[in-house]
Amino acid sequence: MDYNEQYAHYLNIFNSNINEAFLSLNHQAPNTLIDAMNYSIKDGGKRLRPVLCLAACDMLGVDLKEVKEFSVALECIHSYSLVHDDLPAMDNDDFRRGKLSTHKKFGEANAILAGDALLNFAFELALKKENFSNKDARALYILAEYAGYSGMIAGQVLDLENEQNNFYDEQKLYDLYENKTAKLITAPLLIASTLSGGKYFNELKEFGYHLGVTFQIVDDIMDVEGTLESIGKTPNKDLAEDKLTSIKVFGLDGAKEHAKKHYEKCKELLSNIDNNDFLDKLTDAMCVRKK
Repeated sequence: MDYNEQYAHYLNIFNSNINEAFLSLNHQAPNTLIDAMNYSIKDGGKRLRPVLCLAACDMLGVDLKEVKEFSVALECIHSYSLVHDDLPAMDNDDFRRGKLSTHKKFGEANAILAGDALLNFAFELALKKENFSNKDARALYILAEYAGYSGMIAGQVLDLENEQNNFYDEQKLYDLYENKTAKLITAPLLIASTLSGGKYFNELKEFGYHLGVTFQIVDDIMDVEGTLESIGKTPNKDLAEDKLTSIKVFGLDGAKEHAKKHYEKCKELLSNIDNNDFLDKLTDAMCVRKK
């Protein structure tokens, strides 16, 4: 299979996983909550994190059935973070994945609660895995750590703290990007490694960092050069809110140079990992993506 066919293959597996998981929702819960959860996670997005998890498992020889629950848990956590990120108290964005943000569709209170529910459902799913093992427990710990107060949430706080801040520097930017973006891109790779018995753990950890930084810098560039139709969210939002971004620190051309530097580091790291063909092509796609 070529790269696009392989991505579609993993995407089909994930879609089957998520449909099965969401059919298991307890419909004794309020319909509004169930509807908001489904709205927030379905019909949109690249599904990069679960695809990374499935692809890394394939690469490392882990049965994809072993990571079924984790693939959905990753997307639940990512989607909850987007729901909360779009709220008026955070980024205040009306659109996400080409449609109205959850709080514009269901109201702010229901959006907060839907995000909370997705976060909790992620761990409920992972813990429901049959024959839950010590490896699963370690993988779940990584997910909690990388999504939590010293990971993604730390990055969101740094993002807020550095709005409209004229005293910015490269280190602050990289601390922000490592936590807010790279941690949740690294987590699926480390989950796969952990389930494989630790294969290439350190290499994948470093690769995930550089892939996440590349992804975020390209996102900054698209915020400047893209449209609502092409990127699925309001363009020039970071500029309007005076956020700390690679564009602000390096300028547009400088940001493109930094993206290239991290992309090249990704390729170097992958060269030391067997069966890396899909991740190698995914890295290429991340650097030139349009949405």
